[in-house]
Amino acid sequence: MDYSILKSLHIIFVISWFAGLFYLPRLLVYHAEAQSKEPNEKAILSAQFSKMEKLLFNAIMIPAMFLTWITGLSLIYLSWWDSFAAHTWLHLKLAFVVGITIYHFVCRHFIRQFQQGKFIISGPQLRLFNEIATILLVAVVFLVVTKNTTDLTQILLGFVIFAIVIMAAVKVVRKYRSNA
Repeated sequence: MDYSILKSLHIIFVISWFAGLFYLPRLLVYHAEAQSKEPNEKAILSAQFSKMEKLLFNAIMIPAMFLTWITGLSLIYLSWWDSFAAHTWLHLKLAFVVGITIYHFVCRHFIRQFQQGKFIISGPQLRLFNEIATILLVAVVFLVVTKNTTDLTQILLGFVIFAIVIMAAVKVVRKYRSNA
């Protein structure tokens, strides 16, 4: 397969995966918040959110994750295999992708718990959890774009600052909503 086609497919699968990683936690927020509704409304909403979460995870996120990994590892094999050790940015990117994969399966854990009626995390906590995918995406994009042209220490410092700003913004919005 042509490298450009493989790279294009990889980007498409990453976008598909992240569409799910951004949307699923929002569904979980709404699902958790639906628990405070009247019993009849709560039952209807919970059934609908459970259906949507399961479909999103199984039909979009799982295939997109596997195809992202397959095409990504194929790109490494085709382009950087001989010099893999020299590409520190790539090692760090893979570490973040492992983190994204862990985040993916934590989402699955929440789906299963919610389906059993165990709301182990609240709506506000899920709103904060939702930002983890954004933080990881920013880290990966910066690593891929800058590669070895920028000091990795600067990228990591920027990543930490960005994460702090995002988390602080979520807390400010939550405080603003509670006061409004």
